[in-house]
Amino acid sequence: MRIVIAAVALFVVAGAGLAVAQVQPAQERINTALARARQVGVPVALLEAKIAEGKAKGVSLDRIAAAVTRREATLERASQVLKGLQGTGDAELAVAADAIESGVSEKVLKAICETAPRDRRAVAIAALTQLVQLGHVPEAALARVEAALKRGPEALLNLPAEAGRRGGGPSAPQLPDAANGRGGASGGPPASVPAPGGATQPTRPGGAPTSPGQPTTGPSTGRGGA
Repeated sequence: MRIVIAAVALFVVAGAGLAVAQVQPAQERINTALARARQVGVPVALLEAKIAEGKAKGVSLDRIAAAVTRREATLERASQVLKGLQGTGDAELAVAADAIESGVSEKVLKAICETAPRDRRAVAIAALTQLVQLGHVPEAALARVEAALKRGPEALLNLPAEAGRRGGGPSAPQLPDAANGRGGASGGPPASVPAPGGATQPTRPGGAPTSPGQPTTGPSTGRGGA
């Protein structure tokens, strides 16, 4: 009888310990990822933004820890690819990590980083990522981005949408935000990455009148077409 009671007590204690372990290691994993980022020179802000986003959405700490751990490892791989390139910053590092997470190899990523001019590097990486997300093989996507770079900034910006139309597949996904890897404006560079030769923000809806004397209006909120 005493053996049974002791076994039950041990089971209860073990269960309580497991419950604590399911919570505490999650924070420990987050702390470890942040410490590793500092050690290898990965901007901690990129991970802290993901943590804040997860908490704001009510995601469990365990899932946040898993996401932060994966992101740190990807950012570390991306930083090795970008190592030695001039003018790289958080924007390039974030979109490079997005590319790796989408299935782009370090070899292909390094090729586009070395090919693209410094002021178009982040946009080129984002375009490459979009093509891969549309189903293009990374090597084929690289060739298309390199060809677009030769045609000019506009060709590069329009490449994902153009590839989506020609392929007859789904419309091109949104470009990843340079700060945290989330979607930005569709069909353009990441929100924090200025378009080559252009303003830092995309043109707002509403332009010149379509006919003389007609006032400029924004997008209609009522029924009926313009």
